[in-house]
Amino acid sequence: NVVSWRTLAVISLVPGALQLVGIFFIPESPRWLARVGRVKEFKASLQRLRGKNADVSVEEDEIQSAINEMKNDEKSSVGDIFKRKYAHALTVGIGLMFLQQLGGTSGVAYYGSSVIQKTGFSTTIGTIIISVIQVPIAAIGIFLMDICGRRLLLMVSAGGMSICSFLVGLSFVLQGLNLFKDFTPILAITGITGYFTAFSIGMGGIPWIIMSEIFPMNVKALAGTLITLVNWSSSWVMTYSFNFMMQWSPAGTFFILTATCGFTVMFTFKLVPETRGRTLEEIQAYMTRL
Repeated sequence: NVVSWRTLAVISLVPGALQLVGIFFIPESPRWLARVGRVKEFKASLQRLRGKNADVSVEEDEIQSAINEMKNDEKSSVGDIFKRKYAHALTVGIGLMFLQQLGGTSGVAYYGSSVIQKTGFSTTIGTIIISVIQVPIAAIGIFLMDICGRRLLLMVSAGGMSICSFLVGLSFVLQGLNLFKDFTPILAITGITGYFTAFSIGMGGIPWIIMSEIFPMNVKALAGTLITLVNWSSSWVMTYSFNFMMQWSPAGTFFILTATCGFTVMFTFKLVPETRGRTLEEIQAYMTRL
C-alpha cells in the first residue's frame, strides 16, 4: 500500500541477510553430534543450549540411549516411514499440514485484496488492519505456546478460524439478500481480521514445530521431506482453486472453510499429543509405541 513491489522486494532482502548472519551463531544440534560420535562437541552444544549452570547429565544419558537404540536403523529407506510404529506420527504430521492449507490460509492470503473488495470494505484500510494486527499476535503466540501448550493453542486457533470464516460467509449471505448493507462490510472485515489473527496465534507455526518433535532421528529427514511436500502441494491446490471457488460462491467458499477448520479442532483433540515440557526422546517414545 505504501511502496512499489520492487522496493518491497529489496526491503525483503534485509531479514534474509540477518538470518544468514544469525546462522553462524546457532550451535550444532546435540543429537546430530551424538549420532556421528562427536561426544565432546555434543556435550558442549547441549550445555550451551541449556545454560552453563544447568545439569544436563540426565538429558545426555537419554540422548545417548536413544541414539544407541536406533543404530540398527541408521540406513533408513523411504519405505521405513510407513512402518506401523510411525503411523501415528505420520498421521499427525501429514494431517496437520493438510488441514492447515485446506483451512484456506494460502487462498485467503493471496486473494485477500479481492476478497475484501467483494465485501465492500476499503481494500487499502483492510489490508493495513490485517497486517498491523498479525505481527504482534504472532509474537504473542510464541509465548503462549509454552504457557498454554501446543495442543490447546492449536484447537483455539482452528476454532477461531472456523468462527471467523462463518462470519465472512454470513456477511456474503446478507449481502446477497441486500440486508444490513452498512453492517455487512464491517462484519466481513472483522471475520477476515479474526481469521488471520487466529491463524497467526497457532495454526501458522505450531504444525511445523510438532512435525520437528514427533519423529526419531533415523526417519526425521525423510518424514520431514514428505510432510513438507504435502504442505506445499496442498497450498498449491488451495491457491489454484480458491479463485474458482469464490466465483462459484463467496459464501459457500467460507462455509466450506468453516467446516474444514472445525474438523481440524476435532482432529487435534483426538490425535495430536501435547509436547510442551517433554523431551524429544519422551515424545518420540510415545508416538512410536506399537
